[in-house]
Formats: sequence, structure tokens, C-alpha cells
Amino acid sequence: MNENEISKIIVDAAIKVHSFFGPGLLEKTYQECLFYELISRGLRVEKEKSLPIVYQDLVIEHAFRIDLLVEQKVVIETKSVAALAGIHLAQTLTYLKLGNYKLGLLLNFNVEKMINGGIKRVICGDL
Repeated sequence: MNENEISKIIVDAAIKVHSFFGPGLLEKTYQECLFYELISRGLRVEKEKSLPIVYQDLVIEHAFRIDLLVEQKVVIETKSVAALAGIHLAQTLTYLKLGNYKLGLLLNFNVEKMINGGIKRVICGDL
């Protein structure tokens, strides 16, 4: 399965979770439910995957944590905020660059409808 095929499943799962709860919950709740939903669809998902960073001779093993990594290909960053900000996009892009991933999904569950502003595709390199 390629990144685009995986992302369609993720978006469908995110919409299902959001339809069940609606907005207003903590980010962690949505993350856990999305993790469960993706696993139940047969996808391999890592939760809070550590991402190291290297600066010269210094290696920081657990510098970052990716909320969800699906099939070792798609990074998911979950949010529950009034509006996505540039820093959220920058954070997701940083994870893509450091992990050498091509596609990330920035998902904000604190919206009226996921399809209207709750889903942001983040691409790094050629997809």
C-alpha cells in the first residue's frame, strides 16, 4: 500500500472517530481512538514513536515523539485546538524531514466537521 492509499483509510477513520465524539475532547482521547480504529482496520500503527535527532556528535534518542506512524510511511499529528497554526505545520514537517517520511496528516479534531478544515496533508519531497 502506498502513502495515498494509507491516507484515505486514515482520513476515513478520523472522520468516523470525530463523528462519534464531535469536537471538545482532549487530543489524547482522539489519538487513542484513532489508533484503535486504524488497528481494527488491519493497519500497522506505532503510537508515540520516538524520533532521534543528531547534532554534530550529539545524538538525542528521544528528541521528538510522532503521535502515530502508520505502516512506517504516514505520520499523523493529532490536535484539538481552536485553529491550526503555522507551528503545527512546521512540527509535522520537521517529523517528516527527520524521519525521512513523505506524507503526514495534521488532524485537528476541534472542528465542527473534519472535512472542513480538520485535515491538512503535509508533503515532504516527491510523493
